[in-house]
Amino acid sequence: MYNELPANEQQEVEQALQHDADLAATCADLLLAQRALDALRRKPSQRSTEAILQYSRTFLRSA
Repeated sequence: MYNELPANEQQEVEQALQHDADLAATCADLLLAQRALDALRRKPSQRSTEAILQYSRTFLRSA
């Protein structure tokens, strides 16, 4: 979780997770999916970035 909830609401969520196995399993699945998606984040290569910037500098000149 991102800890974006106020403390009292966060405690309520934690209690709900402790008492509802289905909710806890769903939350665990979502956290695993979040981690997997975060691991897939990529940045363009420096070469690609430079090519895009170069193109943007010459775009209006060639039109």
